[in-house]
Amino acid sequence: MDGFEFAPTHRAGLTFPFGETTPDLAETITVAPGIEWVRMPLPFALKFINLWLIDDGDGWTIVDTGIPQTETRTAWKKLLEARISDKKPLKRVIITHMHPDHVGTAGWLCHKYGAELWMTQLEYITCRMLVADTGREAPPAGVEFYRRAGWDEASLDTYRKRFGGFGRGVSQMPDSYRRIVDGEEFRMAGTTWRVVVGSGHSPEHACLFSPDINIVISGDQLLPRISSNVSVHPTEPEANPLDDWLRSCRKLLETLPEDVLVLPAHNEPFIGAHKRLQHLIDGHETALTRLRQRLGKQSMTVLDTFIAVFGRAIKEDEVSMATGEAIAHLNYLKHRQELSVSPNEEGVLLYSLA
Repeated sequence: MDGFEFAPTHRAGLTFPFGETTPDLAETITVAPGIEWVRMPLPFALKFINLWLIDDGDGWTIVDTGIPQTETRTAWKKLLEARISDKKPLKRVIITHMHPDHVGTAGWLCHKYGAELWMTQLEYITCRMLVADTGREAPPAGVEFYRRAGWDEASLDTYRKRFGGFGRGVSQMPDSYRRIVDGEEFRMAGTTWRVVVGSGHSPEHACLFSPDINIVISGDQLLPRISSNVSVHPTEPEANPLDDWLRSCRKLLETLPEDVLVLPAHNEPFIGAHKRLQHLIDGHETALTRLRQRLGKQSMTVLDTFIAVFGRAIKEDEVSMATGEAIAHLNYLKHRQELSVSPNEEGVLLYSLA
């Protein structure tokens, strides 16, 4: 899921053009000609998500959609009924990535208003795959993944009970979509936008960058005050998403101007992309340094590494996401051949410096 706050709050060097002003529910703030900032509530630790309602002249575009709860659908109805018509319909819904706070209401919007869904291929397919888990029992491979990380039976039972919950946060997806790809350009709000794909937080996350007006809609790929979760999941236990994430941050450093106006999915719009991207990179590099230091002194299970990776104790309700992110850091070192891994007598994996 989005926006798990592992990294400490960081505002130094960033400029927030709108200060702490945010749009009320079913209201908007215009951030640039034709681009309206929408804010919807979330039932998570993060209380809100930023969404974008865009005037295309002959129609409207929505970028990201919120969780499909009653409040969200009611707010969208109010916003759209004041804007759309037969001559100016909702044309498309663009989704940055497949997490429920972004894609959750997309199906409802597309079905209700006849809009086309735009997503990258991996985000669409992964979303459909996870929705298909609804009602299934937790697979043995998933249980074993967390057992080898050091989870106790109570935690494993919680995983079993919660498995398949993704689909409950996503309205019925359209059976077809319009694929967007890295580097593609299209017109929106009277200007040209380029798709810039990143990964690590999700498989094929699309940012939308307009050089002409110097704005980027960054989704969860670039947030001003929290670090997006970068996790390994049971479906691909040997994955190396942290390497993908660091490469994506460096790609954005090369692609975006420092003074670009960043429209993020969480927190407030800001300027200072280079400073923030470098801080995100440095934060993970610091975590890797602490992890190497601890592993050089003793072998550790995944759960043992939490203080080293996050620099703080992990709360009980954070353990699931923390496990995925800790394994991401361990796998990063493992792929660099810096670690040796072996099971203890209970089958729990022990990591140490090679």
